[in-house]
Amino acid sequence: MLTFYELQLVILISTCLLWLLLDNLLSRRSQASSPSDNNVLRNSASARRKLMRQYLIVYGIVMGADWLQGPYVYSLYKEQYAYPERIVAVFFVTGFMSAGITAPLVGAWADNYGRKRLCQVFCFTYALACLCILIPALPVLLFGRVLGGISTSILFSAFESWVISSSNNLSLSQSDLSSILGRATLLNGFVAAGAGVFSNQLVASSESFASPFVTSGVLLVFAYVVIHASWNENYGSPDTSPGGDGGFFQLRRLGEAFKILSHDPHLLVVGLTQTCFEGSMYLFVFLWVPSLQEAASSATPLPLGFIFSCFMISMMLGSILYTTIVSINRSRSISASPDEPLVLHAKLSSLVCAVSALAFAVSVVFKHDEHIRFWAFCAFEACVGMYYPVQGMLRGTLISNEHRATLSSLFRVPLNIFVVVSLLTGVSSARDKVLTASAVMLGFSSIMTGVIIVNGLDKRRISLTEVDDRSE
Repeated sequence: MLTFYELQLVILISTCLLWLLLDNLLSRRSQASSPSDNNVLRNSASARRKLMRQYLIVYGIVMGADWLQGPYVYSLYKEQYAYPERIVAVFFVTGFMSAGITAPLVGAWADNYGRKRLCQVFCFTYALACLCILIPALPVLLFGRVLGGISTSILFSAFESWVISSSNNLSLSQSDLSSILGRATLLNGFVAAGAGVFSNQLVASSESFASPFVTSGVLLVFAYVVIHASWNENYGSPDTSPGGDGGFFQLRRLGEAFKILSHDPHLLVVGLTQTCFEGSMYLFVFLWVPSLQEAASSATPLPLGFIFSCFMISMMLGSILYTTIVSINRSRSISASPDEPLVLHAKLSSLVCAVSALAFAVSVVFKHDEHIRFWAFCAFEACVGMYYPVQGMLRGTLISNEHRATLSSLFRVPLNIFVVVSLLTGVSSARDKVLTASAVMLGFSSIMTGVIIVNGLDKRRISLTEVDDRSE
């Protein structure tokens, strides 16, 4: 007889497999109905497959290295090294502070010195962070957290900037890019689920919480080799030589990026959404276990492994839903305006924030119902699966290539400040208040996206249509 969580996992996996088959069928029909010349279509499909293969292999390796570490960072500090709770909190805060402080520089370096080069730097710094965490000396561990924060900033800016710029260089369509980003999120779900099981086996066999970090370091070295062998370099400006923007601190490039950001309300809303959504997501990582334990109807320990797997499958379902929506929209809007993909992704961004806000609100209202709270959290994880490709497409469309990594990194500064402040004020002691505040912020972000981006683009489309009618 299956327990509740085992049954939910079976249901989610079955749904995921069926939806994958449906999505594959819709994708093939969409490509078959394309009016493009067959040779052009074949060349585009070949270029898309090659870029997808180059990116997803590396992305799967580096995300696997990241996921291997996640389940055991706290246990290594607290249980194996016997550091008090206060020092463990300092370790986590140090990582987020490092990420926030270095984010602008990381983006500027990626645009100026090359995205491929920064991705290789990520492999080096993150592998060094894994080495530092094996040495139970406080200064070394703190230095490792600093390196981990820098690496996180690179991971969530330079890799995405590289694939978007490579897609533009190959003249791939926005639907091709959205397909790559959607598959990346789907792969991330598979990798996360597999890494959780594998890291558990590593710890069980080695009887040490440090073994996943050793394996992660090996994967990062492998990723460095694959990037070196298979990726081409791209920069923020093709007519600017590497390092030509003056100085280690890249002040001119950062000044230009700040100016662009301050004068573009669409980019400000994208940054607001990133802060609200990813900030809520990071806090959710700290809250979901005690929140479900609080709602549990019995004293039996929760099967956290099964629950985590349910969350990862839910995230995969969100990414499949995204690719399905894009495939359907592509087949229905062959002659649509150039702004149509941007409008679609802005609407999806607003929807993702709204559903996430509703999921957190439901989890607070039904805080004593374990099963409802669990499904509310699964709904949020499905939104995470949609969020990453949607937000990646918005950044890819709205941000120019010259400042793509710089602006993407700037968005992470308020995000990390938000998380650090929340951690310092003690999120675990005020779970319902944090979930409520996250719901309010996500609702506000949803409204702002609808009012400023979607409504603004609709007005522009109407005005352009009126101009065309008058000219006729």
